[in-house]
Amino acid sequence: MWNMERAEDIAMERVYGCQPAPPFLHFSSFLGPSNMVYLRWDHDEQEMMTFELQVRTTGWVAFGFSPHGELPGSDIVFGGVFSNGSIYFSDCHIVDEATLEEDESQDYQLLSLTEDKTFTTMLFKRHLRTCDLNDLDITMDTARLITAFGTDDTVQFFKGQRFSKSLFLMRYRGTSDSIDPKIFFTYDLRLDNFAVPAEETKYACTFIPLPIVKQKHHIYKFEPVITPHNITLIHHILVYACGNASVLPNGTDDCYGANPDFALCSQVFVGWAVGGKSYQFPDDAAFSIGTPSDPQYIRLEIHYSNFDLLPGLIDSSGVRIYYTPELRKYDVGVLQTGIFTFPVHFIPPGAESYRSYALCNTSQFDEMNGSPVPELHMFAYLLHTHLSGRGVKAAQYRNGEQLGIICEDNKYDFTLQEIRDMKEIIIVKPGDEILVECNFQTLDRSEITFGGPSTMNEMCLAFFFYYPRNNISSCTGYPDILYIAHVLKQEASDTVEGMMTMDFVDWDNETVKIAEKAAKEADQVVVIKTINELQKNERGLIRDIIIPERSTCHNISENLSLADLRAATNLCSAAVHRSEALTTKDMVSLPLLSLTQLVFAWLILSSELRM
Repeated sequence: MWNMERAEDIAMERVYGCQPAPPFLHFSSFLGPSNMVYLRWDHDEQEMMTFELQVRTTGWVAFGFSPHGELPGSDIVFGGVFSNGSIYFSDCHIVDEATLEEDESQDYQLLSLTEDKTFTTMLFKRHLRTCDLNDLDITMDTARLITAFGTDDTVQFFKGQRFSKSLFLMRYRGTSDSIDPKIFFTYDLRLDNFAVPAEETKYACTFIPLPIVKQKHHIYKFEPVITPHNITLIHHILVYACGNASVLPNGTDDCYGANPDFALCSQVFVGWAVGGKSYQFPDDAAFSIGTPSDPQYIRLEIHYSNFDLLPGLIDSSGVRIYYTPELRKYDVGVLQTGIFTFPVHFIPPGAESYRSYALCNTSQFDEMNGSPVPELHMFAYLLHTHLSGRGVKAAQYRNGEQLGIICEDNKYDFTLQEIRDMKEIIIVKPGDEILVECNFQTLDRSEITFGGPSTMNEMCLAFFFYYPRNNISSCTGYPDILYIAHVLKQEASDTVEGMMTMDFVDWDNETVKIAEKAAKEADQVVVIKTINELQKNERGLIRDIIIPERSTCHNISENLSLADLRAATNLCSAAVHRSEALTTKDMVSLPLLSLTQLVFAWLILSSELRM
């Protein structure tokens, strides 16, 4: 247990005047309200991630990872600077709601720790996967970050100001990595003073022309434009490209209501969802407009979630696009995959974990496209479920063999839905299969959850950004519901009856697992659609997803150079001398810096010098 009065408490001198300049870190985000906490970070090919935490305080600061947002099991590092210039820094974990304990293995390496009249800044690094069971891995999943700080150097983690935020850390392209064109224009695709009804769920759609240009242009960036104070109302914004042969209605109406024309146009163009920000395409690809084969109109779809049934709300939200005559090498397309949402998707109530599956088979793409489809070069993705979604992954298969995991997020957060770049281009060849798996949890629900448009319904979708563009808009799947009904000993003669019988199942842990297994074993109906609303169905089977082995764990000392080890030993020596001059108050306030790590560094250094 953490004890401020342990005899091993030591202090470390501020020795960073001779340190090299801090590394350039590509990514950054504010973590707390009022811009109190600012994080910069980056990672390298050695699977090492570097963080710089800047907090508006002159007291202690803390940063760490939570398993799912809760405190117990969290992996925490903290530090600070005393008024006499000495510093403290330690790698810990949270045992329960009141116990902070230091790790026996110290796997965060301090690079610098400074303080001025306003900020405390802590620069440190760690491996993506350490060998300490008390450290949480940094993966391709959404991270739940915890930050905390105090007003002085008496570390009271559970009494200090504390914030949590979901953030995706494994980014591969920052804003500074993109080249902006010299000439560009902006254009807004927005609703016009739409009266949001006092209803829990509303899908509003309208059709808007794209910019009229005399020659080909590229849309290279887009961003949400949200009416002030309406951010909590909007669940998502999607822009669909329309086929030029489509006859489109006027005005604004319910997307999926009485007039089916307002559901025309199914090829996703750009999109935004809760937690997302602007997105800029890689420098060699963008959306094309201005040629005869490019869309001239789009369908703007906005999903409102007015859970409080607030009356009198007016909204003019939408998307702003940036376009340029400076052309890029490739035209971008978007392929929608996942479960054909309605009416054949369901999740049982009371499930700790329930997996749903959907297949996309690309073998019919050439026929549906009207010409041979070039290989798809996938470079980014957007995953989407509603409130009960806990994880999404997509796998690629060729000739019946799994090639790998395309993308995944096993700690999916509904409040952070963003476009994420892939580490490397994924090439999908004609005939390849894409399998999407979604994991749901419905412990808080007593009724079955059906697929549908409402936030309380569910979806399981993966959008893939790729080049070069083709005419395929979506490739989704769903299981044979009659097979599932019969396995659950329910009688049904058609799909509608099959779905209705799910309400009569006595749901418990056993029937939940039976349904999950049956849905995976059932034939999959694969639905392929084009931008011109052509559709074709075929059959397929769900394959197992093979989870790759985890990467090798590392101790921080494995990557310490001789200079690093000398610095650690010098710090240890300086800390011992400084500790003799500390007041009793300082000694009580000072957190434990692991002696194990410093002694180990001294032993390695001694052996290096003897060689």
